[in-house]
Amino acid sequence: MVDCARHPNIILHTYSQVQTVSGEAGAFRVRVRKHARYVDEDLCTGCGESAQKCPRRVPDDFNMGLSQRRAIYLYFPQALPMVMTIDPEHCTYLTQGKCGLCQKVCQAEAIDFDQQDQELELEVGAIVVATGYDFFDPSSIGQYHYHHYPNVITALEYERLISASGPTGGHLRRPSDGEPVRTIGFVQCTGSRHVRHNRYCSTVCCVHSTKEAVLAWEQDQQAHSYVFYTDLRGSGKGFREYMNRAAQQFNVTYVHGRVAQILEDDAHNPIIKYEDALNVRPQRMTVDLAVLATSLVPRHDAPQLAGVLGIKLDEFGFTRTDPFSPADTSRPGILACGCCLGPSDIPQSVAQASAAAARAAEITLG
Repeated sequence: MVDCARHPNIILHTYSQVQTVSGEAGAFRVRVRKHARYVDEDLCTGCGESAQKCPRRVPDDFNMGLSQRRAIYLYFPQALPMVMTIDPEHCTYLTQGKCGLCQKVCQAEAIDFDQQDQELELEVGAIVVATGYDFFDPSSIGQYHYHHYPNVITALEYERLISASGPTGGHLRRPSDGEPVRTIGFVQCTGSRHVRHNRYCSTVCCVHSTKEAVLAWEQDQQAHSYVFYTDLRGSGKGFREYMNRAAQQFNVTYVHGRVAQILEDDAHNPIIKYEDALNVRPQRMTVDLAVLATSLVPRHDAPQLAGVLGIKLDEFGFTRTDPFSPADTSRPGILACGCCLGPSDIPQSVAQASAAAARAAEITLG
């Protein structure tokens, strides 16, 4: 990200949104709205002093609501640009005309409450859609009791809990009581490969659950992880070997069986009820923490963006491309790569990005 931000031929329009696209391949006109940060990007040093003094606390979206941030904040520690942003929905000064403490303590005088959104117009030869994905909300699977049982969490919430910059400083603790986690159940295909939710496989879940299980063991070698799967799909180079190594060296047990229900005992321990596919009989297991490997789904605003760009989506809501030119969308000159096309792992996304870059160069350079 730093290389990108410093590259002389790359201009980052952060905190911005595409409004309209007109023209054709080689000669697009793109209107972009740059939202007001209420902080001067040229003056702000990202020191964080204003955030330390801000009295307003709200749930931290980056940490999945597991911690709180201030109304003036840096989205995450390595954010680019390293510039603070004021949340206009929660800032007491912008909503009520009171406080303004951040402006008083900012030595760089970067706070500007009068800042307005800006309209930019860009002339470009090609457009690359790389908007990524959202996660499936497991609240709709009532038998898993997500949001009702405190120790049933999603894989992304687990990532924040075990991250050194996360709400627990990298120490894996149960949300209910802060106790160390020794037994973890990873529930695969949460929202994937299901006729009522998403029929497709999300590609990356088996491997990222394995990685998370390995991280638990590396933090506490008494930790034991159980991965409940329909069938293991580690299709990338070396992925299956990685899962085999997890089973042999890192206390990871793969349980062939689909989870039917998650209950809870009096100590808030999740009880995973599943069908053991080997013995064809119902089983149950009590764990300290249940982690739902949620499906990768199209961005919530994908239909809106598709309308702005004038491109088509597929039956699942991902960006549709030409089967014989997989970087090209339905509109000439507009390309796509990564998980906006469908669930993809990192090597696939890199290959798709290279293809999109090559096509963009072909379009713009002739």
